[in-house]
Amino acid sequence: MPIPTTTDTSEADSSRLLKLIEQVARQDADALHALYDLTAAKLFGLALRILIKREWAEEVLQESYINIWRFAKDYRPGLSAPMTWMSTIVRHRALDYLRRVGDHETEWNDTLDNLLPSFEPDPAERALLSQGAVRLGHCLDGLEVAQRQAIALAYLRELPHQDVAQIMQTPLGTVKSWIRRGLAKLKTCLEG
Repeated sequence: MPIPTTTDTSEADSSRLLKLIEQVARQDADALHALYDLTAAKLFGLALRILIKREWAEEVLQESYINIWRFAKDYRPGLSAPMTWMSTIVRHRALDYLRRVGDHETEWNDTLDNLLPSFEPDPAERALLSQGAVRLGHCLDGLEVAQRQAIALAYLRELPHQDVAQIMQTPLGTVKSWIRRGLAKLKTCLEG
């Protein structure tokens, strides 16, 4: 199904979504299509915010609607609003996707350095970078890998610490410590 570029889900009130979910629970394909038309833009935006890459978000959105189709009969209106329930499904699918992708990442080695072009800016590009950005990049490089990854997920992808802990498969307290210590190191480095 194509992803709509504009859909105002505020027009799709809870009672309409609830009715559609009830119809989807009875395996009504037309209801699923209508539900998709009303909610896909907002849910795609959520997936894209978590995953950054459009193709990943599209895949997660498709998986999410498959789950909505499968589990509509389990939806309980008293526990959450329809949009909240569907957003939770998308969020969980996106986090699962990040874990799957992370498990299949290629180990970096010197051979890859020789095959791939360097992303190091040339002197002209470096001159265009602000001094602050160069300094921040240098300071980020000085952090431990785990600290750098935790900070990137928390601040670049704007994920809550609990989601960062799930993605990194690390206890929440450890992730919070990494972020806190990493930010302290960044502050010291940037001030120095």
